[in-house]
Amino acid sequence: MGVMTAVCWGVFILMLNFIDPTVTNWLGFMLFYVALFLALSGTAALVGFIIRFVALRRELAFYAVATAFRQSFLFALFIVIALFLLSANLFTWLNLILLLIIFSILELFVASYKKSRL
Repeated sequence: MGVMTAVCWGVFILMLNFIDPTVTNWLGFMLFYVALFLALSGTAALVGFIIRFVALRRELAFYAVATAFRQSFLFALFIVIALFLLSANLFTWLNLILLLIIFSILELFVASYKKSRL
């Protein structure tokens, strides 16, 4: 996971250097956001796993990775959507708060659904 996260950051940095946002089409923007999403998701998953497994030591590695990856996916998606709203001039505090509420409800739903299945 660490190697692929480093590769994703490398791809993201290359895209920053080679793609001109003033002349690119929708494909260039989509690749930018996908590369950023993958890089953020991998970094947050690694940080979340290290915190859960090394510092807390309360659960097995498999469960720590699954939880860290789920939360990193939501975190990266939140950041990418917020940046997309900013680029489309739709970023307001109300949109940010609504987005935060939606992602919080989604995380609470997934966490409670997972606990009820156990």
